[in-house]
Amino acid sequence: MSEAGWSSADHSWAETRWPGGEPSQPSGLMDLLGVAAVLLNAEGRIVLWSPQAEELYGYSAQESLGQYAAHLLVREEHWEWVIDKFAEVMETGQSWGGTFPVRCKDGSTRLVELRNMRLLNDRGDFFALGLGTDSPRLRQVERDVAFSTRLISQSPIGIAIFDTALRYLAVNPALERIHGIPAPEHLGRHYREIMKDPQFEVPEAAMRHVLETGISLVDQSTVLAHTSADPEHPHAWSVSVYRLEDTRGHVLGVAELVVDVTDRYQSALQASQARRRLALIADGSARIGTTLEVERTARELVEVIVPEFADLGTVDVLDSVLDEHRPAPGRGPARFRTLAVKAGYPTEAAQAADSSDRVTAYDADSLAARCVRTGLPILIPHAGGNDLSRIARDEYAALLLARAGVHSFMAVPLTARGSVIGFLGLIRARDPRPFDKDDLAMAAELASRAAVCVDNARAHQSVRNAAETLQRSLLPTAPPTLPGLQVACRYRPAQAAYEVGGDWYDVLPLGGDRTALVVGDVMGSGIDAAAAMGRLRTATAAFADLDLDPARILGQLDSITSRLERYIATCVYAVYDPHTGVCRIANAGHLPPALVRGGERPRLLDLPNGIPLGVGGVPFETTALVFGLGDLLVLYTDGLVETRHHAIDERMEGLLRLLDTSDCTLEETCDRLLDGLRHPDDHDDVALLIARAVPLAPQPSTPSPPSSG
Repeated sequence: MSEAGWSSADHSWAETRWPGGEPSQPSGLMDLLGVAAVLLNAEGRIVLWSPQAEELYGYSAQESLGQYAAHLLVREEHWEWVIDKFAEVMETGQSWGGTFPVRCKDGSTRLVELRNMRLLNDRGDFFALGLGTDSPRLRQVERDVAFSTRLISQSPIGIAIFDTALRYLAVNPALERIHGIPAPEHLGRHYREIMKDPQFEVPEAAMRHVLETGISLVDQSTVLAHTSADPEHPHAWSVSVYRLEDTRGHVLGVAELVVDVTDRYQSALQASQARRRLALIADGSARIGTTLEVERTARELVEVIVPEFADLGTVDVLDSVLDEHRPAPGRGPARFRTLAVKAGYPTEAAQAADSSDRVTAYDADSLAARCVRTGLPILIPHAGGNDLSRIARDEYAALLLARAGVHSFMAVPLTARGSVIGFLGLIRARDPRPFDKDDLAMAAELASRAAVCVDNARAHQSVRNAAETLQRSLLPTAPPTLPGLQVACRYRPAQAAYEVGGDWYDVLPLGGDRTALVVGDVMGSGIDAAAAMGRLRTATAAFADLDLDPARILGQLDSITSRLERYIATCVYAVYDPHTGVCRIANAGHLPPALVRGGERPRLLDLPNGIPLGVGGVPFETTALVFGLGDLLVLYTDGLVETRHHAIDERMEGLLRLLDTSDCTLEETCDRLLDGLRHPDDHDDVALLIARAVPLAPQPSTPSPPSSG
């Protein structure tokens, strides 16, 4: 049977195959289409040609009449087969039907569904009548008709058609089985006459809404009710409704699609819990480990879990993990530091958790100690009095848990790189559901991810602390008292998510009351960059004692930096002489210093920029600058002004705007710049040095020797 349901056993049309083509069954829907008719005489010449034939094949009647049909409509390679088939039809009277490629006037080939039959006139002459229609269009019509006529009867989904008064016009066999009521008993009756349970008021209202608005409802009304098919047990039905309109937009009624989803409904709680678990895991993947900060990572873990999954969550990490000088736990008590605690609501259970500012020891037989000792999760679905004593750190904490109504508990080890670093503790009190094995698996998934993030943050923090300690140890502790100069300095390391860099500043007293001011930045980060910075700072101090010109000092530093393997650095070196009021400055690829003078707007110094230290081959230049009393010179590294989200010109203008103030001490100015330009999450460290020219202190006079007289 073909896709349209045509059977050769029911008709005289024979199945045929044209050379190279697939078997084709005639269609029973050709009479529903505009069909092209062509009549051939016994010689195969065209004697009649319909307007539909001109539309289908492209040839006009004048071009077609009298022509051999095979020569006009068939490609040469098919002539023999077509002529033989024509002769067979004319000799036997056996009709033929099928799909055949016809050559059109424009040279294209069109698949045409054909019916060929022999005709006899009143003179005893035979003719061949060919009826044809576009095959793809016919197949589409067949499918449309099949869908429209058989949808109701063949659909496994219950379908009902209602008029605008919600009276049944048609139901399919599937709906008969669902309702337990034969189709004839539906027809003409109102929806609520059949569906009498009060729960069906909801889908009735939905159908009226769809009739009024035309907005379809798809799987939006699930009804739990009894029907005649199974009056003893409630069934769940998923109902979808859409409006029916004719081609002119007139509303005919509504169609209702009904699916029995009882099994799905019965497992809805489990499915809902599973979806929630998956959502929590996905949420945790996105929210846990956004920084390389240990405490923040722990907070992110409990914030994902509470209150969606647990009423209270804690993250406790072994003290030996956070402090490498502490011994690892053995068979005895385990010492923990609580990094994060979160409760979904005010509860005494939160008071039972440890605070982050102290280390708490748990007995060896406590669940916390057992969890980290064995590396296995612990599930207590129904926690009693004895269980609470093993959950809490002491008896008072156990009492708080009991008063809070804690009834279920889990302890999940935090395991990273094969080592247990702590545990995730979860309780339920207000939530009546006990934790189950699926909950434990979900918590273990989140804990596993968080453990790696915590361990990464811990390791990074250790390295970062070492680099920062080295960095700070290499910087001057406080600016010395200087002749004719006041100085304020700041160093701010990058945040925990990034490595400490190689920024530095220095204030070097020189002979003749002069002072050298230095700010530099070694490109790179970590301990190596800090060590390279220390070498450059030491070299700078050594060269400063030689009383060299700033440009020559940068030249010597350039030579040293070129030997520091992959490192290069930028630097500004300035020497101020309070006796002449002149400041001599040289720049090696660094951002320009800012100058602030009374009565003038702050500006950036226009200095020869030079190249970074370590590149080599280009001499540096020294610029002499008048630096009068009260003037400010601001030296800084790029971490103060450069960001990933703002243009550098905009940031430099912001620097000058913040400097355009009066009556501020140098310390206040440093804080003002850092507060106004520095974001807590900035990825680079900052060195800042501000110097102000002040009057030279008077030299103490030498007393005259007493006279001999």
